[in-house]
Amino acid sequence: MLRRIAVLAVLAASLLGLAACGEKDDRVSAPPVQKVRLMLDYLPNADHAGIYEAIADGSFARAGLNVEPLVPPDPSAPLKLLAAGRADIAISYEPEVLLARDKGLKVVSIGALVQRPLTSIMALPSAKVTTPKDLRGKTVGTAGIPYQSAYLKTILAENGVPQTSVKEVNVSFNLVPAMLSKRADATLGAFWNVEGVQLQREKRNPVIIPVDQAGVPTYNELVLVVREQDARARGPYLRAFVRALAQGHEALRKNPQAGVDALVERNPDLDPATTLAQVRATLPAFFPTDKTKPFGWQDVDAWGRYGRWMLDNQLLAKAPLPTSLTNEYLPGVGLEQDEGPPS
Repeated sequence: MLRRIAVLAVLAASLLGLAACGEKDDRVSAPPVQKVRLMLDYLPNADHAGIYEAIADGSFARAGLNVEPLVPPDPSAPLKLLAAGRADIAISYEPEVLLARDKGLKVVSIGALVQRPLTSIMALPSAKVTTPKDLRGKTVGTAGIPYQSAYLKTILAENGVPQTSVKEVNVSFNLVPAMLSKRADATLGAFWNVEGVQLQREKRNPVIIPVDQAGVPTYNELVLVVREQDARARGPYLRAFVRALAQGHEALRKNPQAGVDALVERNPDLDPATTLAQVRATLPAFFPTDKTKPFGWQDVDAWGRYGRWMLDNQLLAKAPLPTSLTNEYLPGVGLEQDEGPPS
């Protein structure tokens, strides 16, 4: 009897030891959390609600990622900071990516955050600008960005307005104040989903004409950009990021208020009600119009047409290559690798 008890005791100790070993193995096998320095295109706003929702609802955490949004000093800085190694992923604009690559910066767009142009012609009713043709004889304020001046030139040509009949003034990023103070009759550069919604909520009844509805080739307003070396070497990591970001945007689509709460909690200077209205306006632009395409889809042909327009307007020294973008890290693309751990 004593011998039997001793044997049972040894067996119990062995089982406990095995259980303890199992617990230890589980802890060791857990993938390490990777920090992602995400450089925003500028100050946090409605365009970024899906990012903050993916942080708040745990989409990034479940992917093994700790995402830290960073604010650049100005909208021209993200790609330079990315190239200098001060960010892992940057949000920028399709034209900025093409300009940067034309100057030799080795960056590539891996997905569209906002599918279509937000940049718009905007005017208050007193300016009597209801169509692009009404810009004849008017003063138009821009942010001083070269390709926005080219937008204006194209829009005037497409609508039969002599360029000499329009005065362009650089108002920097003070686009709305320029209209309110009547320094400009209209502006080109404000976003229909941000400044446009703000003016609508203030009952100023702005006229808003997105540039791709006025003669400019369509493009992705905001894109996710990485260094070329990372695009080649860190596929699972990038897939995990984009997949989690897509989940955050799906959650935002189902419950915009939750995404706004997450955004405002980290950026208390934002007005919650205005931000919610802006997010609701932006939601369709986060997703491809072709419902068979995944979140982040980039149309290679559209990039080609826009690139040729930039070349024709002497914004680029040479025609951009198709390697300016890739869709291989989007959800459902490269399925055999989609479930791999980040690296």
